[in-house]
Amino acid sequence: MKILAVGDLVGNSGMKELKKQLEEIKREETIDFVIVNAENVAEGMGITKKNFEDILSLKVDVITMGNHTWGKKDIFQFIDHPKLIRPANYPKGVVGKGYNIYTCQDKKIAVINLIGRVDINVLSENPFIRVKEIIEKIKDKVDMIFVDFHAEATAEKIAMGYFLDGKVTAVFGTHTHVQTADEKILPKGTGYITDIGMTGPKYSVIGMDIEASLKRFETTLPERYKIASGECIFNGVIFEIDDTNNQVKSMKRLYQ
Repeated sequence: MKILAVGDLVGNSGMKELKKQLEEIKREETIDFVIVNAENVAEGMGITKKNFEDILSLKVDVITMGNHTWGKKDIFQFIDHPKLIRPANYPKGVVGKGYNIYTCQDKKIAVINLIGRVDINVLSENPFIRVKEIIEKIKDKVDMIFVDFHAEATAEKIAMGYFLDGKVTAVFGTHTHVQTADEKILPKGTGYITDIGMTGPKYSVIGMDIEASLKRFETTLPERYKIASGECIFNGVIFEIDDTNNQVKSMKRLYQ
């Protein structure tokens, strides 16, 4: 089995790039299951109903979110859809689901979404404690567990990888929009990569217009961010699973 995780969709350009490339990638790589992070798809902040429907039309299996989960009010119309999950370590009682279990080729696949706490301006619960609680609850009900850890600090992401090594199938990082070249299978068998990158404008500052970004850094004055235009990239990672033991046997980064 092959599972594809697609890096943060950034704006309409990221959505167009997903439409352009996903079907061909699924066919060429014989992908069975697709996870897409879409917390930036609504021009950098949140997701609209149209965005959501467009992504589902591409036969994506799971849509994960992050610190901009509530960026667009539209989300409250579809927050309970089974294919949408938001960070599980938002405070208890918050609408939506932090994880869900899906069936693919007679395998039960759990996908968990978490948000980091280092250098992220979100009042969330401890992701390490929360994910441990979830795994304890579902470990005997599923064949595989994938974790999208939406976090800023590389140290926090790496720590999460080792914390979950041997407990989940794979941990992949999102949020920083820069693909890392550290994909590996950890000592106890868990597939890991610090960040899978973004799907959006190639010549940009993590998806944003270069001139607007430079003005902010050069002058320190407020400048409204806007999505960059031009050529786009598709970022993601493919996890190839050994069907006999449900562990990752290889990983392949996509940067195209």
